[in-house]
Amino acid sequence: MRNSKESLVQSKKSGVKPVQRVIKKYPNRRLYDTETSSYITLAEVKQLVMNKESFVVRDAKTGDDLTRSILLQVILEEEAGGAPMFTEQVLASIIRFYGQAMQGYMGPYLEKNIQAMAEVQAQLAEKAESLTPEMWARFMTLQSPMLQGLMGNYVEQSKNVFLQMQEQMQKNTEQVLGAFGIKRP
Repeated sequence: MRNSKESLVQSKKSGVKPVQRVIKKYPNRRLYDTETSSYITLAEVKQLVMNKESFVVRDAKTGDDLTRSILLQVILEEEAGGAPMFTEQVLASIIRFYGQAMQGYMGPYLEKNIQAMAEVQAQLAEKAESLTPEMWARFMTLQSPMLQGLMGNYVEQSKNVFLQMQEQMQKNTEQVLGAFGIKRP
């Protein structure tokens, strides 16, 4: 099995891109993109995410996967920018889920909801491609109630998914307790 450096050299010679782009993080906190052989910034990492490019960030010394840490730094920079996405209440709620029984379910729940929201956004963008800025502004003012209804439906579906997860957890708990001969009061 070839190491990643040999694989990268091979891919540059053959013109085939590596399966996953490797970015190395050095102790001086600099990020080195092995595909472009250059240092990159968090803004450039954000652009890789926006372009839906597959990459992994590895510690240059240990080889540990630091991708999540770097993605969290990108989010922190975005939140510290001009228009944060998360309110203090949302952030506090997320923190409260750590260490709780529902922690394992929260990640998949958020992932499904964000995926559904991205699909709604993609559908709106697809329909808006043929609209001029003036037509789009008029469409938005006329369709505001429709969009509010769409968001209301989305929130209701999200609530239902959460309730289904909760019911499934309860059934699983009852099955496990039943296997040990314990019945719920």
